[in-house]
Amino acid sequence: MTHLLSISFKYDYFPLLVVMGLAWIIPMVLSILKMKRIPSVIAEIFIGYLAGRFLLVNITPESTNILEFLGLTGFIFLMFLSGLEIDMDQVRNSLPRGRIHYKGFRNNTMVIALLYFIITIILAFAGTLGLSRIVEIENNWYFTLIMCTTSVGIILPVLKNKGEASCAYGQTMIISAAVADILSIILFTFTAYILMNGFRIEITYLFLLFIFFYAFYRIGKRFSGLSVLKKISFQLSHAASQLSIRGTIFLLLIFVVISQYISNEVILLGAFLCGILMSLFLQRGRSLLMVKLDGLGYGFFIPVFFIMVGVKFDPSALKEFEYTLVPFLIILFLIVMAIKIIPSFLLVKQFGTRKALAAGFLLSSRLSLIIAASAIGLELGVISPGINASFIIMAVVTCFIGPVFYNYINKLERQPEGTTIIVGGSSKGVLLSRRLSIHGKPSVIIEADRKRYSEILSKGLMVYAMDGLDPETYKKLNLTNSGFVFVDTGSQETNIKICEMLRRDLDHEKIISMANSIRIEQELKRLDVQTIDVRRVMATTIETLIVRPTTYHALIETFENFSVEEIPITNPNIDRLKVKEIAFHKDAILIMARGNTGLFIPHGETCLRQGDILYVFGTDSALEDTREKLNKKNV
Repeated sequence: MTHLLSISFKYDYFPLLVVMGLAWIIPMVLSILKMKRIPSVIAEIFIGYLAGRFLLVNITPESTNILEFLGLTGFIFLMFLSGLEIDMDQVRNSLPRGRIHYKGFRNNTMVIALLYFIITIILAFAGTLGLSRIVEIENNWYFTLIMCTTSVGIILPVLKNKGEASCAYGQTMIISAAVADILSIILFTFTAYILMNGFRIEITYLFLLFIFFYAFYRIGKRFSGLSVLKKISFQLSHAASQLSIRGTIFLLLIFVVISQYISNEVILLGAFLCGILMSLFLQRGRSLLMVKLDGLGYGFFIPVFFIMVGVKFDPSALKEFEYTLVPFLIILFLIVMAIKIIPSFLLVKQFGTRKALAAGFLLSSRLSLIIAASAIGLELGVISPGINASFIIMAVVTCFIGPVFYNYINKLERQPEGTTIIVGGSSKGVLLSRRLSIHGKPSVIIEADRKRYSEILSKGLMVYAMDGLDPETYKKLNLTNSGFVFVDTGSQETNIKICEMLRRDLDHEKIISMANSIRIEQELKRLDVQTIDVRRVMATTIETLIVRPTTYHALIETFENFSVEEIPITNPNIDRLKVKEIAFHKDAILIMARGNTGLFIPHGETCLRQGDILYVFGTDSALEDTREKLNKKNV
């Protein structure tokens, strides 16, 4: 019994100290140097290479084995989290339903994603045949698959930062990347199995993984709703138990072990399928479990993997190309970019040439899968050390160049001076945007909900899928002091948070919001926000409908032709003139005025002063004529 409880202290922790020290310091250095746009994994690979040459030179084989084990675990975790990143609800929603006409077929994101992947494979195979004339390629098909990879892990954060993750454009890219990831891993697994074991009947064992996937999905669907399990899971998911984490790791290991029994090359597919399975059950936006899994993976295991990739990187392997190295790397880079950019023109009709080109650059970003596929190919003997090193270089270059060119090409259109920003695509916000357009005043709607965003976009209004709580949103939209911000998200508390952010962080003054209670009205007034009291507005509207129904209906039904506008008097020649002395347009009615003494009703004998504001009701042409007269220097 004593022997079972004994612990050995002979292991050398120095190599792990070095690796984790580097993993800890790299993100901080990137932040201090303001290089946040560079993915940290690029720095991890580069610093790992330096560490392998200077800090981890004389470590024992036992320590090397431990680091390699942790690196492989990080690799498995990376594949698991890659599967978890894929929102299966979005994938399922994009599947064609019912009878599809040509237009629906052309605009369906799943169809576009599949066509994109097929064209990518065709172009990659053609490029591989061309490259084989320069260097020796052992297996053209496997080389083709390596070039077809992409990276949801790079694409998703870039789209979120741009505020386009939830819009139709962003969703098309995410689905395209997800389809490429799923199909690439499946094709890799089958190809690697055949290369290792030959085309035998045992290849059917691979389908066991999919059977297990379906079985666990059905079991999860049946038991996830049980109140007893929910109660136990909630009680034991925190503190020392961490039941949800233990269960997730247990499920991951089930898939990994089953994959190992089939073949070692199948492990990555098993981990990826486990991630997709978890994605089907987690509430992505609110799941604490996802936060914990990200912390476990990206906080420990995954950095070890990328640093070990750098440690094992051998630039001397590139010597195998001799004089063809530079031409090979240039042509390889052009091919890996072109095979993603050319198919992106499938998106031209839907999103325009500029956005289609930007999508192609972003989808050319590669990271984990290209490194994984190349490493497996090296182990199988179908990829030479030099080509493996070249693909690692391509991973580093593309996941830097792709996002940079995407952001450069896909710049948000800067809004003109004085644009009204409407936060929240409610029916009131949409109506306001339309009415402002009648007056010739620019406006833009911010709506975070993808479905509502698509509805507004289909109505021909200017709308962006962005976060109203993020100060960067207003900077990107060129919010100026002359522009109003109308806040109506549907949540009074969210309205207050946005108004507070606009006042505190951006020091913006022209803010309008709505209040349906005294408490909310007081909160908004405290922030010096112009407040619309919903109760009073409704009461006044109903009063008008009861007391003056004809007037009410006349104003509502003729709004498209008539409107009210505030016109300040800036023309010095108007100063001290009587109303009857000014030749107002026949379709313009002066209904009210504001001067130094406040509001008043003008009549023919009323003298107007420079600086007064007139409230004029009339047609667009009449209002334009009145503006010219009140602002010109001669009448």
